[in-house]
Amino acid sequence: MPFEYIVLQLFTAALCGGAIGLNRSMHGKPAGMRVHGLVALGSALLMMAATATDASGATRVAQGIVTGIGFLGAGIILHRLRESGPDQVFHLATATTVWLAAAIGIACGVGQWMMAIAGTLIGLLVLVVFIRIDSFFFGRFSNGDDNGDPLS
Repeated sequence: MPFEYIVLQLFTAALCGGAIGLNRSMHGKPAGMRVHGLVALGSALLMMAATATDASGATRVAQGIVTGIGFLGAGIILHRLRESGPDQVFHLATATTVWLAAAIGIACGVGQWMMAIAGTLIGLLVLVVFIRIDSFFFGRFSNGDDNGDPLS
C-alpha cells in the first residue's frame, strides 16, 4: 500500500474523530477533540496493521478495540450519588461518542471511506439536532455544567 494512501487513511480517521470531539469540546465535556481524534486514529492504525498482516485476524482486532473502548468509556462516565432525589449518571453521551469515534476509525482502517464519513456526519447530526428535540419534548438540555442534562 502506498505511503500516501496510508497517511490519508489515518488522517481521515483522526479528522472524523476530531469532528465528533469538537462537538463535545463545545459543550464542555471531559473528552474532546484530542481524545476522539486519537481513538479514531488508534482504531484505524490497529485495523490497518491487522489487515496488512493477516486479514482473518481483523475481526478479533475489531473486537479487542470495542472491548478496550468500553473501559475508556467507563472512565468517562461519572455516577453521582445524591442525598435527596435520584442518583445521576453524567457524560454517558460523551462515552458513547468515544465508542463512535472507534467505529469510525475501524471503518477508515479497513478502507471504508464513505462509511466513515457518513457515520461522522450522521453522528454530528444526532449530537446537534437530537439535543434540541430532547429539549423541546422533555425540557432537558446540557450547557456543559453539572446543572445540565446528566446523560449528556
